[in-house]
Amino acid sequence: MNRQTVELSALAFETVFTLLQALVYYALWLRQRRPYFATWAIAWALYALRLQCIAAYIVTRHEPWLFAHQAATGLTTLSLLLAALQFSRGLTWRWRYAWLGVASLAWAAIAIFAIRSMVVAGITAVVLLSGVTLWTGWVFWQHRVRTHSRGASLLTVTFTLWGLHHLDYPLLRPLGSGVLYGVFADVLFIALAAIGTMFLVLGEGRQALETRTTQLEQLTRLLLRSQEDERRRIARELHDEAGQVLTAVKIELDLDGRREASEMVGRALAQVRDLSNLLRPAELDLGLLPALRALTEDFARRTRIEMRFECPDSTPPVSPDAQVAIYRVLQEALTNVARHARARSVRVRIEPEPRAIRLAVEDDGVGFPGPVVPHLGLLGMSERASALGGTLRVANVEGAGARIEACFPVEAQAESAP
Repeated sequence: MNRQTVELSALAFETVFTLLQALVYYALWLRQRRPYFATWAIAWALYALRLQCIAAYIVTRHEPWLFAHQAATGLTTLSLLLAALQFSRGLTWRWRYAWLGVASLAWAAIAIFAIRSMVVAGITAVVLLSGVTLWTGWVFWQHRVRTHSRGASLLTVTFTLWGLHHLDYPLLRPLGSGVLYGVFADVLFIALAAIGTMFLVLGEGRQALETRTTQLEQLTRLLLRSQEDERRRIARELHDEAGQVLTAVKIELDLDGRREASEMVGRALAQVRDLSNLLRPAELDLGLLPALRALTEDFARRTRIEMRFECPDSTPPVSPDAQVAIYRVLQEALTNVARHARARSVRVRIEPEPRAIRLAVEDDGVGFPGPVVPHLGLLGMSERASALGGTLRVANVEGAGARIEACFPVEAQAESAP
């Protein structure tokens, strides 16, 4: 096998490898429609075209193929730099940037057809390719300084070494091993660039997901707070307006001796008070433990289910938001017991920990049938816990029954306190 065949085979292998790279970025662009994916796909396609142009020149020795190689080299480097700027700085394409490509094509034509010097053409191509590749590495270094991205670090090293590697073409080509060495090095650098880009894109996606998660948690916290404020307002209106009116009517009926009507109004007044207390329990104004104790006693009275409420004499300082969250989680848990568990007894425990408060609700009912499937009530409890940085765990108890355990970090509570 002669030297030309070996060189052409090596260039063909690098071309296929580079085209696969272009297809990967094109697929990413189809999926996400990010402009830098399209630019990267174009850059690698141009790089593959550059390789085939030099392969054609090696076979034919016709100057137009050398011009095409020089032109593709310039467009490839400019495309790689544009993609890096689009990703790291959000650069938007403007048609005035096209003059750089036109200038690159014009110089390639002058070097090949006017000056007619292989030395001039080769040196200018190497300087352009190396300079823009090093510039691309600098762009990724600046991105790495801003974001501390590992992908940007890998791309910085890759493009810096690749830019320096381009400078050795004039030295190695006369030695007869330039093509094979260059293909091996280029394939290595292309692979590293692909890996670095993937890390960079995945890091950006993870960061965006973390940002959206934080925003969602803040929105959930605001919605829950707004919901409690609205409940407090409605409860106050029921107590102050409807409650006072019904009380006045009941007094009038008692004075007139209309006992039957007075009893009906009394029942309506009791329902209004119960509804007001359900919307915003007045016991919370006395503290968390009295409110939870009153809730469990009311549950036992209404459902005739045996209740055991275990709590310490005091708890660590708890923010108003956390007090409401703990109360609502217990309220929803007891509601689920009354509706679904068919339990005879319920055990509620409050366990203070060094940096958290743990609420556990355990019944002796039928438990969850099969795997626990989150429903609206469980999702609501989970959202209230996670909004304060806490957790919610739901599971069946060995033997029979279900267990709901919510943990609220004290530090998160302190931060959320108004």
